[in-house]
Amino acid sequence: MARSIWSGSISFGLVNVPVKLYTAVSRKTVHFHQLHDADGSRIQQKRFCAADGEEVPYEHIVKGYEVSAGRYVVVDPAELESLDPKKTRLIEIEQFVDSAEIDPILYDQPYYLAPAAGAAKAYRLMLDAMRDAGRVAIARVVLRQKEHLVALRATDDVLIMATLVFADEVIAPSTLDELTDAEVEVSERELKVARQLIEMLSGPFDATEYRDDYRESVLALIERKVTGEQIAVAPPPPQPPATPDLMAALQASVEAVGKYNARWDGDAQAKPAGASAARKRTGEDAKPKRASRAKPERQPTKKS
Repeated sequence: MARSIWSGSISFGLVNVPVKLYTAVSRKTVHFHQLHDADGSRIQQKRFCAADGEEVPYEHIVKGYEVSAGRYVVVDPAELESLDPKKTRLIEIEQFVDSAEIDPILYDQPYYLAPAAGAAKAYRLMLDAMRDAGRVAIARVVLRQKEHLVALRATDDVLIMATLVFADEVIAPSTLDELTDAEVEVSERELKVARQLIEMLSGPFDATEYRDDYRESVLALIERKVTGEQIAVAPPPPQPPATPDLMAALQASVEAVGKYNARWDGDAQAKPAGASAARKRTGEDAKPKRASRAKPERQPTKKS
């Protein structure tokens, strides 16, 4: 059962909707501990003074902001606490906007908002009204002593709140030398073949078709080591050869996709209907599925 991490109210105009906040994403990162290779003991980190080499207790550690090389301004915890935003337990909506106006690069951490006890009707009213209007709410909220800019959007059954990064935290593409220095032109023929390749590989997006292959490989490796299996380290794969001719690479990609889809269609006709479902989660099915939803007039595609 999910547990809420915060409770408060959505505030807009004179309306308050009591809600609870839930984490919407559970990261599946594999975490490792640092161990001593000689005996397997955990490694401990200690804080030492760079000047005298002595260990410094936590109560004698202060925060300093570096203003120039080797020069710091010390800031007391009490001074920082005096600047903490007021804890209002309100998600204060400032405006409603079209979702297309929000650059996806601004989205940070997603959360679910669920109605608090007795607020089901008010919550449903806001959910339906926002969904019908096709608008996203921009609001501010204080979480963990920090004020966040957030976006609230309505789905079929739940309000989703996503924290946003501020505009001055986004790195401008103009700072990338490779973009500012590149002055190249592409021919209409190259563009036509590239669009053809894109169309052949196009299809509806289904997030469940994609898996973290690296994480699953790491967990499988750990499981095999737990059972005592000896692990042989495979040599690194060879680097793909550079293709100086862009047009040749595009044409070869189009031909390869067409041959792959035609070959799979032939295999599918020779197998029973249940075979595709049985192979649904295999790595071999991932690419064909994405190509399978191409329009009928395109190259033959894999059927799922």
